[in-house]
Amino acid sequence: MTQTTLNTVDITLFSALNVDKNIYQGGDQIVRSPIDGSTIGLVNYLPAADVAAVIDQSQAAFEQWRKIPAPRRGELVRILGEVLREHKEDLAQVVTLEAGKITQEALGEVQEMIDICDFAVGLSRQLYGLTIASERPGHHMRETWHPVGPVGIISAFNFPVAVWSWNAALALIAGNSIVWKPSEKTPLTAIACQALFEKAVARFGSDAPANLSSLIVGDRDAGEALVNDERVPLISATGSTRMGREVGKAVAARFGRSILELGGNNAMILTPSADLELATRAILFSAVGTAGQRCTTLRRLIVHKDVKAQVLEKLKKSYQTVSIGNPTENNLVGPLVDEASFNAMQDALAQAKEQGGEVFGGERQLADVYPDAYYVAPAIAEMPAQTDVVKHETFAPILYVLEYENFEDALRLNNEVPQGLSSCVFTTDVREAEIFQSAVGSDCGIANVNIGTSGAEIGGAFGGEKETGGGRESGSDAWKGYMRRQTNTINYSRELPLAQGIKFD
Repeated sequence: MTQTTLNTVDITLFSALNVDKNIYQGGDQIVRSPIDGSTIGLVNYLPAADVAAVIDQSQAAFEQWRKIPAPRRGELVRILGEVLREHKEDLAQVVTLEAGKITQEALGEVQEMIDICDFAVGLSRQLYGLTIASERPGHHMRETWHPVGPVGIISAFNFPVAVWSWNAALALIAGNSIVWKPSEKTPLTAIACQALFEKAVARFGSDAPANLSSLIVGDRDAGEALVNDERVPLISATGSTRMGREVGKAVAARFGRSILELGGNNAMILTPSADLELATRAILFSAVGTAGQRCTTLRRLIVHKDVKAQVLEKLKKSYQTVSIGNPTENNLVGPLVDEASFNAMQDALAQAKEQGGEVFGGERQLADVYPDAYYVAPAIAEMPAQTDVVKHETFAPILYVLEYENFEDALRLNNEVPQGLSSCVFTTDVREAEIFQSAVGSDCGIANVNIGTSGAEIGGAFGGEKETGGGRESGSDAWKGYMRRQTNTINYSRELPLAQGIKFD
């Protein structure tokens, strides 16, 4: 095996889109690839003091865009989907270089972008309100929905393009402008998406105002400036629970709204009746896909005592067959994003051992080939109980295994963590499946049966409860989060009756 040296490279997509080379190679902030630690870009950060000017421009764009009929706004998103289809492989390459995702997962992420565009196009003709019966004669009531203003989008490194699209597609068809602050670890994918959006705008025509989509490549201070600006009525933020606490508090203090997609500590309940072959395959992808760096990664396996030994034997054999290495070379598991992630994983495994766990795997891999990158063997930690380290989300491929005896105990373990994003049960018992999805079952925003915790489709609303933040993005009626509701009462009579029968003569 030979080391792939990336160095500072011209990315084909940028050349195809005529992106000024100075934007991604003319700055003083280094962008490194997790693949081998090499420099793949040089960008300039926007000073926090300049964020206000960006929001000025976004506000002006909003004031024009909200006047455009929603189906016409949908046409821009349809064209964006076309552009993404044309450049799917090129954008996926940028995702792989910058986020370290294997090629198949990077392609899947771009496909998510295409899918949400398709969804939003149809939605642009379905921003329905209600007709409401009035108690007053000669009156009718209705509910209407209106755009809110510039929408701030803060995204994380692990889904560097899909999360932007989930928010952008819905915000745009709702009549809003967008301001995007990507992770400092993945600015190149954001620059690529901005260029693709501008290509779509050029095809769309003059109805799209300048600065409809704005990009803030910057540090924490720039993000804080975006969050604190009262002209941004909605902030959609994806990231850690720590980040979410700060964003939520700051936005609430100015009476803004936030959509928070934060930590996940997702569990599978594996019952004695389950199809164990199916479950093992689901565990493998959910637990080790994206090197454990998904918010929906399977982090806890709650397995019945009667099948635990059998399942663990299968899992350990499967783990040993997983190919780990350069994500461009048909491996199944790529690198952790950086050294800090590796150190956090090793610290968590040390704590697991201190708290009575038995650890399998977790060692650093390929350090001789990639000394500046951090590849690891996915780890399994058999735990005597749901200890403190198990309740904490470590963004790495660690699967904690817990044993249960009755289904009520399994549900308690599933729910007994601060996070509430995704969950699943593997069972062929219809009672267990229905209880898991009932009001006394999983307390997570996502509850699956005989499918893993990751790989959500865009048709359903995505998000979770508790420390996951309570936000919802993507499908179903998540569009309502990007609009403001208005109740209208119309009097078409010649009288002026009051509600509740009040007389004021």
